[in-house]
Amino acid sequence: MRKRRTLIVLTSLLASSLTAFLPAGAARAAQVLQIAASAIPHAQILEFIKPQLRAQGIDLQVKVFTDYIQPNLEVEEKQLDANFFQHQPYLDAFNREHRTHIVAVPDSKVHVEPFGAYSRKIKQLAQLRDGAQIAVPNDPSNSARSLLLLQKQGLIKLKDPANIFATARDIVWNPKKLKIRELEAATLPRVLDDVDIALINTNYALAAGLNPTRDALFIEGADSPYANLVAARPDNVNSPAVLKLVAALRSPEAKKFVQDTYHGAVLTTF
Repeated sequence: MRKRRTLIVLTSLLASSLTAFLPAGAARAAQVLQIAASAIPHAQILEFIKPQLRAQGIDLQVKVFTDYIQPNLEVEEKQLDANFFQHQPYLDAFNREHRTHIVAVPDSKVHVEPFGAYSRKIKQLAQLRDGAQIAVPNDPSNSARSLLLLQKQGLIKLKDPANIFATARDIVWNPKKLKIRELEAATLPRVLDDVDIALINTNYALAAGLNPTRDALFIEGADSPYANLVAARPDNVNSPAVLKLVAALRSPEAKKFVQDTYHGAVLTTF
């Protein structure tokens, strides 16, 4: 019995000695935080801040998606903790359409991806022909965003010029008789040869090798209201891990990374 007690004491002392040599916080298992994101720029920014979060005891795991549907559904179904890929108008429209309950994390706006129009058939708007085909995203918020940008260029007029949920049915002036084609956002770079203009979300433009500041026929300004944010469920929107994620995304280090990496194609909001 005495030998057994001695062995237990020695084992305990050895464990304590080893712990003393570990980095602060290493003795505790890191908290896993699973985040859905679009590949560019969202997942790239998240990968950059991983070391910041690791130092705070958080193991950030990033799951990359190529669509705008599953990232919200998987958060709603508690398969993932939060996501980083969307702006508030899209989130509002998604919740209405799918009866989900995703919410924006407070003060979590990170960046704006100025929405651009691209063409392989014309170099300037003066060359746009009557009856031209204009491809836009088929989700309600980004479709309206496209129409608002076309309106800003003087190509159309909407019944309510400020309606962020406008549809093609709201066009009241279309002198060139432009034909609006609504397509899945991820496919828009692939149809550039088939349409006259495609209005493409910047994450998909960057993934397709397009440079918004160089290649866009016209583009939103830095005052765009479509800032990308972190979204979660009501039950974890204010969890310490999610709030630490937001703080890291809005840190000076993250800001410099965005500026150095995207050269104006992505603009921070902080």
